[in-house]
Amino acid sequence: MGATLRALRALLLLAGFYLLGVLLLAVLAGLDCLLYLHAPSGVAAKLYVVSVLLAIPLVRGLFMLRTPKAEGAPGLPVTEADEPVLWRTVRELADRVGTRAPSRILLVPDVNAAVAEDARLLGLLPGPRRLHLGVPLLQGLTEAQLRSVLAHELGHYSHADTRLAALTGRGRAQILRTIGHFEERAGKTAAREQARQEKKNAKAAAKGKETSEVDTRHQGVTYRAMARVYTAYAKLYFRATLAGARGQEYAADAAAARIAGRDATASALREIPVLDAAFGFYMHHYVSLGEDAELLPPRGEVFGGFGRMLSARQLELAGLRAELPTEPASPYDSHPPIADRVLRIEALPADDRTDEGGGAALGLLSDPERTLAALEDAVLAEEVRRFRRTADWPELLDGSMTNRFASLDTPLHRALAMYTKTRPTLPALLGLIDDGRLWQLARRLPLSDEAVAAKGRVFREFVRPALTESLHRMVLAEFSARARLRWEFSWERAATTRLLPAPGEPAPPSDTASPDDLIGPAVAAAVADHPDTGPLRALLPSAPTDPANRETDRPR
Repeated sequence: MGATLRALRALLLLAGFYLLGVLLLAVLAGLDCLLYLHAPSGVAAKLYVVSVLLAIPLVRGLFMLRTPKAEGAPGLPVTEADEPVLWRTVRELADRVGTRAPSRILLVPDVNAAVAEDARLLGLLPGPRRLHLGVPLLQGLTEAQLRSVLAHELGHYSHADTRLAALTGRGRAQILRTIGHFEERAGKTAAREQARQEKKNAKAAAKGKETSEVDTRHQGVTYRAMARVYTAYAKLYFRATLAGARGQEYAADAAAARIAGRDATASALREIPVLDAAFGFYMHHYVSLGEDAELLPPRGEVFGGFGRMLSARQLELAGLRAELPTEPASPYDSHPPIADRVLRIEALPADDRTDEGGGAALGLLSDPERTLAALEDAVLAEEVRRFRRTADWPELLDGSMTNRFASLDTPLHRALAMYTKTRPTLPALLGLIDDGRLWQLARRLPLSDEAVAAKGRVFREFVRPALTESLHRMVLAEFSARARLRWEFSWERAATTRLLPAPGEPAPPSDTASPDDLIGPAVAAAVADHPDTGPLRALLPSAPTDPANRETDRPR
């Protein structure tokens, strides 16, 4: 199907979405006229109310059809003076694809590359073009693989895909916004009714009256009904545009293989899901490590550390490369499954271009360290940029873990505070255990119905896992407060802890002993059927005892 016909189809589908709300309002108006002419006045009045309740969400939906003002995607614009090699590469690939090069390149902090065009006249006339290029791709791909990714994106330009996106993308976005609006309104209506009923029940309970069950099943029903109508149209719209969208991806893949080589294109497709998973892991387990303590890695390392993690975890990544996604992200995803795309590319004849562009794609940047630092300034929120920068990653780990233990708040902490009416501390807990009141304290933990009903040994078995976990963390917090823990940072594996000897005391079995090896058995003894705190107290011989506070630490 040519660009003009695809544009016409997209225009008709978008117009149908706009007309849907008007048509439903017209149907309601027609029914109201019939009621006025033929129904008894009492019945008509009740049905008018129903009609108005249905019309309100429809009118709201029509207002939602207006496209909100677009906000620029967060990223770092780079000019040709900033990155001459990258720009030269993009222009060369555009010439080989046979299309006009983008007028703007934006580096973004995502495992993604995308093209966009500010087309005019419903996408039939060309406009300024933009290329969004994810920095993680530069860090994880070879130059040949990145060239295939760029050729794929530029291939969309040559098929007028980016101009048509102004229509198809707008239709998809409008439908999803409208459905989301209806669901949000239904949720708010139900929440208000739930709050009203709960307030009523609270007043009744305060007066000793019987309370009623909270029921919000019928709240927001008209909004949910409209959401179902638009959802049905959304399925029609997505199905009608899906084959074309996936065909565009196959065509762009073929262009990439022709220009960058079969093997580079197939390997890039294999690598992108791996990089996506790895980058999510990196942001969650490394970059956000110091979020609660308001700490950031050294300047340039927010995104710069990703490359080091990739290098250190090659063995793990190799396993991921063999597991290609065989299903699309959703039934209406415009991209076909990666496995299918790779299969199509690898079925092409060999082109003997395996030795091209084996260097790292990051080498296309003039000064990667400068660019990675500038990207932080461009994409991090202002409040995040105010976080304190650590000198290195080990300091970030140490500061974040120290803060985490200092603010430790487990179910056992809360139960102990409730039971003793004092600040929950490890000495207070050990004293309570010595007094034989551990299982009374355990009754104040969050318990299942089965645990509440249990007694004796059965009850102890129910609560022992929660007690063990919370007590273990309390002991680690005690070690941390006395600088007895050393956190070992690693790119290859999860962070580990090592127990350090206290000043003037004999060293543990090894100066690199794992705290878990010592703490585990001691905690198990403290929460046994017949608790014994001796092993735990022996681990904390340096814990200071303030006579003035001794009584406040022990439960009364």
